[in-house]
Amino acid sequence: MKESILSVSKPKADQSRISEAAGTPLMQQYRQIQSQHPGALLLFRVGDFYEMFGKDAVLASRILDIVLTKRSNGAAASVDLAGFPHHALEIYLPKLVKAGYRVAVCDQLEDPKQAKGIVKRGVTELVTPGLAFNDHVLSQQHNNYLGSLYYSAHEVGVAFLDVSTGEFLTAQGSISYVLQLIQNFQPSEIICSKSQQQTVREWMPHQTCSHHALENWVYRPDYAHTTLQAHFGTLSLKGFGIEKLPEGIVAAGAVLRYLQENQYTHLQHITRLTRIEEKEYVWLDAFTARSLELLQPQHEAGVALITVLDKTLTPMGSRLMKKRLALPLRKIEAIQQRLDVVEALVETPEVLDTLRTLLEPVGDVERLISKIVARRANPKEVWVLHRTLQQIKPLKASLQESQQAALDRLSDGLDPCSAVAEMISCTLQEDPPALTHQGGLIRDGIDPELDELRRLARDGRDHLVQIQQEERQRTGISSLKVGYNKVFGYYLEVTDTHKAKVPTAWIRKQTLTHAERYVTQELKEYEEKILNAQEKIVAVEQRRYQELLDRIAAHVARVQQNSHMLAQIDCYLSLAQTARSNHYTRPVLSDEHVIDIRDGRHPVIEAELSPDACYVPSDVRLDDHTQQILIITGPNMAGKSALLRQTALIVLMAQMGSFVPASHARIGAVDKVFTRVGASDNLAKGESTFMVEMTETASILHNLSPRSLILMDEIGRGTSTYDGLSIAWSIVEYLHNHPTLRVKTLFATHYHELSQIAAQLSGVQNFRISVAETEENVLFLRKLEPGSSARSFGIHVARIAGMPAEVVARATVLLQQWEGVKNSKSAQTTPTTSTLGTHSQPDDPGTLRVRAALEEMDPNHMTPVQALHALIELKELSRSALQPVS
Repeated sequence: MKESILSVSKPKADQSRISEAAGTPLMQQYRQIQSQHPGALLLFRVGDFYEMFGKDAVLASRILDIVLTKRSNGAAASVDLAGFPHHALEIYLPKLVKAGYRVAVCDQLEDPKQAKGIVKRGVTELVTPGLAFNDHVLSQQHNNYLGSLYYSAHEVGVAFLDVSTGEFLTAQGSISYVLQLIQNFQPSEIICSKSQQQTVREWMPHQTCSHHALENWVYRPDYAHTTLQAHFGTLSLKGFGIEKLPEGIVAAGAVLRYLQENQYTHLQHITRLTRIEEKEYVWLDAFTARSLELLQPQHEAGVALITVLDKTLTPMGSRLMKKRLALPLRKIEAIQQRLDVVEALVETPEVLDTLRTLLEPVGDVERLISKIVARRANPKEVWVLHRTLQQIKPLKASLQESQQAALDRLSDGLDPCSAVAEMISCTLQEDPPALTHQGGLIRDGIDPELDELRRLARDGRDHLVQIQQEERQRTGISSLKVGYNKVFGYYLEVTDTHKAKVPTAWIRKQTLTHAERYVTQELKEYEEKILNAQEKIVAVEQRRYQELLDRIAAHVARVQQNSHMLAQIDCYLSLAQTARSNHYTRPVLSDEHVIDIRDGRHPVIEAELSPDACYVPSDVRLDDHTQQILIITGPNMAGKSALLRQTALIVLMAQMGSFVPASHARIGAVDKVFTRVGASDNLAKGESTFMVEMTETASILHNLSPRSLILMDEIGRGTSTYDGLSIAWSIVEYLHNHPTLRVKTLFATHYHELSQIAAQLSGVQNFRISVAETEENVLFLRKLEPGSSARSFGIHVARIAGMPAEVVARATVLLQQWEGVKNSKSAQTTPTTSTLGTHSQPDDPGTLRVRAALEEMDPNHMTPVQALHALIELKELSRSALQPVS
């Protein structure tokens, strides 16, 4: 089947040579093109197929799950071959790119029928995981960033480019800061110099994105400056505010070099290089962003916060929403401006509904204008731009007529771009075809030559009808008809009944079951005129279409400004819609060192509740004085972790400019949020769960600031009880007694003894998640209230989790025995800031068994052998006594 398909529409020169020796012209052409794109998987167009040879074929067959075959090459050894139909490119190309491979698409650059010898071929598109315009490779809701890294002896520089939108960013700082940015921007591909590639990989062991190394000379400061200045047409980079980011400039320069290497030449849509200012955004390290599930859930069935907030109507609005959530603001004035817009929309629901209706037809202008500049947009996409520009005028009017100052200010950034909309509507047919060679693309009256060719094609078809009528009358064959197919062109078809009436001058071309097909000289002449006219029509339309793209590209800055404003409006509408639907309130932002949340709810958990369920709200207050640190105790499954997360989510929602799930929220803007929630390990590096926990906790303690918010959940649980308690106690002391920082902290724990620290430290308060306990059951009330909890109800949780009844019963007996022993012992010395870790450890069940065995022994009535056996037994029992209680 493969061979038969390959033979269709394939030039004879190619067909004969593909089965010859590896040194044939076709394979020489293949290898020559492949050598120009080292490291890229080459899709080589041969007839109706894209084919891959050798290692590329083996690789592609595995990724795409297509047949791997071998083709004989004459006297030479056979070569591996795999391929797929050319019309399936949009199916298979994304699979290769998403698997992390760079793909070069090599097409036939001339008509095989007119080729003399080997068909001319060349790479028409080179797609990498981080560089793509293809809609089937890109996700509408996510930016597709290429990342570039460069580090010197001082700092690390990073740059991000989304070539599909033209967004170009750079920054520099510490390794931890750059890794935080990589976590936020999630680049699909990262480039670096060959000399730094191994180090970059070691920095990001958990990053699954593709890596590509460039020559070391690309990462020279002088080359970076020259490349960037040449692209932007400037004498310096001061206008971009990045002159003090030497490493960031080097990383950005390498991005433009990578574009050149991958044949991205139309880059007028990359109009600026923006600095990512560290002091403008809240610090969220990689672990915090993951554990809070801002953009992605940690579990397959989980729900991320972005799912609750993102009710946007446009792809560019959705992308901006994710960016704002990943980078909450620190400057109160900027936050207030966002909140003013959301509030204006919440208070005027009729305006909100009108704007959402007007925004629905808007397309992805941000990517459309980039595709137009890159000459990759099809006519249907250009018409979507026209449709979008038509919506701007009524959107602008609605904002101005809202009588809301915050909305009126938004309208200032909208430009109807009437000239662009008019040139599209005057040039293209309404709702044009997607492909430029289908005809019917350009309006009449635009090009005199095109109008004449269309008249000729139209009149030629009319003349064919006339020929049909004339031949019917002349021959007396009433059923005669003129037809057309791609093989013979136009023909006269006569049924067998009338074959005798056919003139001798007619030339037979095809015999059918009950008819014959003929051609005449007159028919062939008109066929040539019509077909030539059709070919010329397509050529003229394509030329005119490219001219249209050039004219639109001249307005790229104005269209991009519209796309930015439309994305912002979409975000505000989404946040306002969510606030109204979920009964959120506007937070009060201030410079105070206070977080005061009343009736706070977890936005995701609340959204996932059934309609008849009600979320139990809780109050949380943190300040620099009496409630700097809250020690939160309570049963397993009572909601301690949810309370910690909801506090952080409310703070971050407020600082991204969103209303929050609370009846009142006064937020003293934070600059860093740290979490140590959940268990993880790194077995590949030999790091246990406890080791990872301690490493992450150490990182938090070394990066504190006066306005940090810390969430700690079950610190120390990965080791023995008293080791863990000692560590937890010491951390609380450190945070409370820090000489310059009064860091606001929520500290959830099962170490109930930790509650005793509140009596010694004035800024520590005890809170618990309340429960209602009956004789046989426990009801989780999920309400935060003052005080501490003395029990964890772990056995109750084990029972409802389905633990075997006999295990639960035995655990209950052991618990009662253990608690009885603890209660019967003399009171333990309460640890203080100076004695923590020095108090004695109460006996555990293993120690009790050793003591019971000793009491049963009577050495006065033992033989030497019995005494030896007793000693062996005691030794075995003592092993359990030495095991730590966890």
